[in-house]
Amino acid sequence: MSENASLVLNSTRSGLGGLPQRLVQDGVVDESGMHAALQAASEKRTSFVTQLIASGAATARDIALAAASEYGVPLLDLNALTVDLDTVKVVSDKLLAKHRVLPLFKRGKRLFLGVADPTNLHAIDEIKFQTGLAVETIVVEDDKLQRYLDKAIEQADTSMPNLGDDEGVDLEALEVSGGDDDLGDAVSRDDVEDAPIVRFVNKVMLDAIRRGASDIHFEPYEKLYRVRLRMDGVLKEVAQPPVQLAGKIAARLKVMSRLDIAERRVPQDGRIKMRLSKTRAIDFRMSTCPTLFGEKIVLRILDASQAMLGIDALGYESQQKDLYMKHLAKPQGMILVTGPTGSGKTVSLYTGLHILNKEDTNISTAEDPAEINLPGVNQVNVNNKVGLTFAAALRSFLRQDPDVVMVGEIRDLETAEIAIKAAQTGHLVLSTLHTNDAPQTLTRLIDMGVKPYAIATSVSLIIAQRLARRLCGSCKTLVDVPPEALRKEGFQEADIPNLKIYGPKGCQNCTDGYKGRVGLYQVMEVTEAIGRIIMTGGNAIDIADQAGKEGVWDLRRAGLEKIKAGMTSIAEINSVTIE
Repeated sequence: MSENASLVLNSTRSGLGGLPQRLVQDGVVDESGMHAALQAASEKRTSFVTQLIASGAATARDIALAAASEYGVPLLDLNALTVDLDTVKVVSDKLLAKHRVLPLFKRGKRLFLGVADPTNLHAIDEIKFQTGLAVETIVVEDDKLQRYLDKAIEQADTSMPNLGDDEGVDLEALEVSGGDDDLGDAVSRDDVEDAPIVRFVNKVMLDAIRRGASDIHFEPYEKLYRVRLRMDGVLKEVAQPPVQLAGKIAARLKVMSRLDIAERRVPQDGRIKMRLSKTRAIDFRMSTCPTLFGEKIVLRILDASQAMLGIDALGYESQQKDLYMKHLAKPQGMILVTGPTGSGKTVSLYTGLHILNKEDTNISTAEDPAEINLPGVNQVNVNNKVGLTFAAALRSFLRQDPDVVMVGEIRDLETAEIAIKAAQTGHLVLSTLHTNDAPQTLTRLIDMGVKPYAIATSVSLIIAQRLARRLCGSCKTLVDVPPEALRKEGFQEADIPNLKIYGPKGCQNCTDGYKGRVGLYQVMEVTEAIGRIIMTGGNAIDIADQAGKEGVWDLRRAGLEKIKAGMTSIAEINSVTIE
């Protein structure tokens, strides 16, 4: 008996059929591996093809080639095709997700369907019944199928194909009504919740939470209206509603945040709370800005769970973490966290507050606004319109026996002087500044008008930080970088021979090869030597030189360490730090 005949006989006896039998016969997968994949797929309620690929038993390409060859079905590389959203919508989302098939294009009464397993006749029959079309299958690689399927469903969900002015609800009324609290309740009735505008806005907000976005941008232009999400620090377009609906979307968002929907000439700030379950709610901080073609609206997503991650999850090196913990334990002094907007300063501060938040500690914060609700901490929203400034809030705190005070941001001399006096008189003060690195923070305070001796005797620790995208653990790949290029990037000669450099690839689990972010930190203690430089009129360069002698890593060095650890790529560190 020939070897192929023996394989056919054995696989038939083993109870395999269809594509699993063909893969065993072709030697792509051994019989035991196939049975294991089928059992695991049944338990996980997933496709056996996906299970084979996830376990490493076979590649998506090998499975697709075997399927196309066995059943005489054409094979298509999805990367060479632009998926038509209108074609995708021919099949319901429920069937797409259930059977993992992708409508590719339609020709008359024929629908061409991308599949990884052409023997799934049940899926084909269901789609024939639902669409009333003749279905022809095209084999595609399973990993690419899942990626394009996720993208197609998301685009279909966030599109607004047929939203006009006659959808059964008077949306025009939203544009001219007032911004009182009763209006927010009035528009939450069941009949209004079914309005297309409401459904679209809710869908975008829920998608942003699900995808781990930090901001949502609603942007009107002359001939275009787009919605973008900031994911892992990078903006991605997710929807393009009709431009004529810009005002209605803005009105809906302003109603949700209790803003004046009739006022479109000046910026407004508000807040939205979305309750996802009985135990979890997400806050959105909303900001409007009048532009040439309407109001641009940005929602900052505030997730309190981020402040509870713990200091070990933030990416501090061991010596940096020890310094932060040491100064948090001190009864007095000032800890400053610096960096640009979106660099994670708030999470660092709240992580420190979470550590300090104990029964025997009185903590008060002044913020603009309070971004994360922290039970046990007395939080105050600054309101300049009524005279509740940072300075006024600080003065009030000092009359209420505080142990720890947090100031959201030091913006002026008055706030800086009160905060420094508090740090000098037995209080631990935490705050932020917008500077590029730790040494520049000290000279920035001097530029504000704070006396050098006051800075030297009150500021105890400065943390400068950035956020870098973290490489996806599922698909990051080794890259070959010449030693000369590594030296130019700043790596030490001793590290180069054994250095493994990783780069992004991209898979269905990540965004362009990255998933999540990791912090880069410069943690500088204000020592006696640095204090003398401040009091003798030294500049930021002098302070940086002394800090370097004391072993303080700058942000660039912190980034190189993350590259050495395989957490991120050279390109990403170059984009967030200065060479």
